[in-house]
Amino acid sequence: MRLNAYLARAGVASRRGADELIKAGRVTVNGEPGQLNTFVESRDRVDVDGRPVALQRLAYLLLNKPAGVITTAHDPQGRRTVVDLVPPEPRVVPVGRLDVDTTGALLLTNDGPLAHRLAHPRYGVEKTYVADVEGEPTDAILGALAAGVELEDGRTAPARVLRLGQHTVELTIHEGRNRQVRRMLDAVGHPARALHRSAYAGLTVDELDPGGYRELTDREVEQLRRSGPPPA
Repeated sequence: MRLNAYLARAGVASRRGADELIKAGRVTVNGEPGQLNTFVESRDRVDVDGRPVALQRLAYLLLNKPAGVITTAHDPQGRRTVVDLVPPEPRVVPVGRLDVDTTGALLLTNDGPLAHRLAHPRYGVEKTYVADVEGEPTDAILGALAAGVELEDGRTAPARVLRLGQHTVELTIHEGRNRQVRRMLDAVGHPARALHRSAYAGLTVDELDPGGYRELTDREVEQLRRSGPPPA
């Protein structure tokens, strides 16, 4: 595995932070200065500032993100982050993002290849949102959401849309654009007053209190590895 990925798995820093450590000459592999393109194998010794580091066990956590929490591993402004809600070891990072006011299903892991797969739009990982919206969307509006909405970064892919109540709709999408569901609802004139991601790749948070988390089962991890079609 690449050296920055190894350092991230070891809980030393994010991949970007690991790159900075490597460029600063603080990382050695088998006694030699590490490079950005260095690959590490199981028999190699990696040191940071002269101290050996080792891979942490792979971890997969499902969090019911509450409102008001930032989806990042570290916030320069000192605001509470999703990483603050889970154990510090082994170090995990969120897969994708939920904006600060959106609640619901968020996966955190230190499995880089799986995180990349889940975040890659070509794999079409499904995400289901329940939105409390302003006004009363008509059937025509729901049909427009399902067919795809023109946004500033292009038309959205078709979605599954259900009416759950007078002011409540459920949308299932497989894209991962920034604030996509909120922007879709804004575009059709029914902004979200509250937004909750009820399911991510088939995983739900129905049994988790806001701020609660659980470890995934081995079967669920395998389900994630098989989610979505392979890229072309």
